[in-house]
Amino acid sequence: MAEDRVARAPWLVLGAVVASTVLGLLGTDLVLPAVPSLPEALGGDPARAQLVLAAYVAGSCVGLLAYGALGDRVATRTLFLASLLATAAVSAACAAATDIGALIALRALQGAVASGPAVFAPGIVRALFDEARAVRALGLLGSIEALAPALAPILGAWLLLLGGWRLSFALIAAAALALAAMVRASGLLPQVARRPRGGYARLAADPVFLRYALSQAFVLGGLLTFVLGMPAVFVHALGGTIADFVVMQVCGIASFMLTANLAGSLVARLGAERLIGLGTGVAALGAAATLAYALAGGADPRLIAALFVPVNAGLGLRGPPGFFRAVMAARGDDARGSALVVLAILAAAAAGTAAAAPLIDRGLAPLAAIALALHLLAALCLATLPRLRGGEG
Repeated sequence: MAEDRVARAPWLVLGAVVASTVLGLLGTDLVLPAVPSLPEALGGDPARAQLVLAAYVAGSCVGLLAYGALGDRVATRTLFLASLLATAAVSAACAAATDIGALIALRALQGAVASGPAVFAPGIVRALFDEARAVRALGLLGSIEALAPALAPILGAWLLLLGGWRLSFALIAAAALALAAMVRASGLLPQVARRPRGGYARLAADPVFLRYALSQAFVLGGLLTFVLGMPAVFVHALGGTIADFVVMQVCGIASFMLTANLAGSLVARLGAERLIGLGTGVAALGAAATLAYALAGGADPRLIAALFVPVNAGLGLRGPPGFFRAVMAARGDDARGSALVVLAILAAAAAGTAAAAPLIDRGLAPLAAIALALHLLAALCLATLPRLRGGEG
């Protein structure tokens, strides 16, 4: 009966999966406005308060690997529900924390338990749709995920004014509990096939999987490196304001959403491999044009925003088919494959940000050069690593 309901309502299932995945993103972005007020409320200092964010990211990395490993041993529905219920419980505990040390520890646990939907979402999408519609679904998922970092801090700031820092955690707890109840009552989630074949080591040594996982990570890592560095570049190096960064982000998100939602129909016309190559090239050209503009002494925030558009458009074109092909290349080990792709993205963004940090006061050129280097690594992966053949996966 449950499988019949899934077959009749695949887009309703996708809605539940998208909402659950976005909930994991809210763990950082919704809480962000409350961080400066935590030392006064719970003790400690601003440096320890920042660990409230870092602990969540670190916990998420552990959770990704753990859910990926559990995915071939425990039913997808069970793990998905367990993730939502644990997120509700730990978020409620965060809301009740009485000192900064306890909150930091709980945040690490919250990040770990909340990462389940991100691991299982691509496999569920693959079970629901054929490749063209799966790419369309992943494009929709990516579009909503792109909006979350822009909108969640606004909601978080409103919640902070309305009821203090605890209210954000209470909202996450309530939302997770409501989603768990909806998924449990409807029985909507499909069971994802599990065919364990060697674990993480096999995937890390598979050049076909690495083609898609690493190229995806380098393109998105290059974009995130640029985004994370640009507020400081605009304000400290270019004499601009944070409003310049907001305009750049709005232009980027809009272009990403447009192309990501076109990717499904373009796959049917051009094929997945051609679209992945096209998107990677467009993003790299945008990054190269930004570096050329910086080396020429350019500093107009409007032109920087315009040059950021093709980077996001390229990611929108290649992101959905690239992620889907990475899951296909995992050859049935969907959960581990998804976990490794997300971890690779986090690692690429972290490495790029760390490399750019000492140079951030030198202006646009160093940041643009590091971002371009990551985009070129993505192109190198596509040029040298073998592609998925025929109906593999």
